[in-house]
Amino acid sequence: MSVTQPFDSWVQAVQVEIEKVLSTLLPSADDIPQRLHQAMRYAVLDGGKRIRPLLVFAAGNLFDADRRMLERAAAAVEMIHAYSLIHDDMPCMDDDVLRRGKPTVHVQFDEATALLAGDALQAQAFMALSGQEGAADRTLAMVRLLAHASGSAGMCGGQAIDLASVGFSLSREQLETMHQLKTGALLRASIMLGALCGKLLSQEEETALDAYAKAVGLAFQVVDDVLDATADSATLGKTAGKDAADHKPTYVSILGLEQSKSLAEKLRQDAHAAIAPFGEKAHYLRELADLVVHRNK
Repeated sequence: MSVTQPFDSWVQAVQVEIEKVLSTLLPSADDIPQRLHQAMRYAVLDGGKRIRPLLVFAAGNLFDADRRMLERAAAAVEMIHAYSLIHDDMPCMDDDVLRRGKPTVHVQFDEATALLAGDALQAQAFMALSGQEGAADRTLAMVRLLAHASGSAGMCGGQAIDLASVGFSLSREQLETMHQLKTGALLRASIMLGALCGKLLSQEEETALDAYAKAVGLAFQVVDDVLDATADSATLGKTAGKDAADHKPTYVSILGLEQSKSLAEKLRQDAHAAIAPFGEKAHYLRELADLVVHRNK
């Protein structure tokens, strides 16, 4: 893949491409059971920044990855992300009514349908990932990677810590551990999945991408905390100020607003440094680190 395409137009092209791929890989809204399939498509399509698919494609660019493999890997990770948002927004967890500028799935449909839509999207993600053509050893490695990032040692584990921490004080180290699991694990998986679409990685390549993923994953959460404290709901597309209202520990509550902004900038620089050995092919990864830190929603 070329890195001559300007970043903004590359982002738009990938977003359009992944929207079409997701629409194809998701069950039709007319297939039985229609209401469940409608909820799945409602949760995934027509919304979101697609940061994780963008990371898949940008990492794939390092190793001239196969486009069809990238499409399926990007779709799989976005389905996992969407399922996590459905469940996170439910009354038994964060109890939110707004996501991506529209009613959350349990509000638009009902709680039982939302629960099942999340479950079904998780299964659909692994159908998409395992259904691609390519070397069996790489496909197995990708399935294991996404499963690990999604489970109790990754995203689900981080959410469990988050829920258990409401109303309690956490140290900066404890907060970082929570977010490395809740947010960072799936972002790391996106990067590694994209790279694996090109080749099995050397130890040096994996170490460099790990360092980048850690920096970007933490930066993403720090900026999320800053935006939750400073932006409004119309801008964010979700309920603003909810972390403080729910007495959740955040980087802003621990470090303060200005130190949190400074930390995000340091992490952006760390991300750039980590992928310097990849040279010009890492252009889109560098730009994505900038996008994560400089975004306003």
